[in-house]
Amino acid sequence: MNEGAGGLDDDELLRYSRHILLDELGIEAQQRFVDARVLIVGMGGLGTPAALYLAASGVGHITLADADHVDLTNLQRQILYRTSDVGAAKVAAARDALARVNPRVSVQARQERLAGQALREAVGQADVILDCTDNFATRHAINRACVASHRPLVSGAAVGFDGQVSVFDLTRADSPCYHCLFPEDGETDAVNCATMGVFAPLTGVVGTLQAGEALKLIGGIGESLCGRLILFDAKGSRWQSIRIERDAQCPVCSLR
Repeated sequence: MNEGAGGLDDDELLRYSRHILLDELGIEAQQRFVDARVLIVGMGGLGTPAALYLAASGVGHITLADADHVDLTNLQRQILYRTSDVGAAKVAAARDALARVNPRVSVQARQERLAGQALREAVGQADVILDCTDNFATRHAINRACVASHRPLVSGAAVGFDGQVSVFDLTRADSPCYHCLFPEDGETDAVNCATMGVFAPLTGVVGTLQAGEALKLIGGIGESLCGRLILFDAKGSRWQSIRIERDAQCPVCSLR
């Protein structure tokens, strides 16, 4: 195939033409998508729609990390998987599904719960990290790794009918981190969809917003959610935006 302007070949110019037509993106931002490396931790209700849109948008290198296998209860909301995938490793099933969406994307499947040095290395190798997990211990570990590597973190959560999304752009000195918003020694309830249930389309809303924030960070376009937390009440169809201030005494990010 012939390469077009900016290094994109003819197939890519056609595949991503609706992005390229946007003045805010054009060939330059699309090339940045193609060159980017994104790490998605958690391939459940949030990770699956996020991965779909990132792959479809042409993000060239996507790493998926999750130790779990597809369960029948996942199929209500984890839209990458099919009934035939029940029992398969989530990351393997997701990798195969993404290849059918966009074979131009390189997908690395890591069937493990990233922790310690492995987590730090994976974060350091990515341009943007999406936290699509459902427990606070993992969220705080990802946040610490992102702070240490100065990597932008796109965080999402969905339980019941309530969703939230924020960006912690740790390439910026003025950005808060996840710990600034939810202190690790705080009294935040540890709830997840396995015990509380979750409205299926809500996970799509949150995961898709995470993909959008990641693309904006990669492309250098628009205004990110850095310093803001968006809350969505799916039952009442209401949005709320809350400012997040950096904690000057934060034990995680104050010394960076």
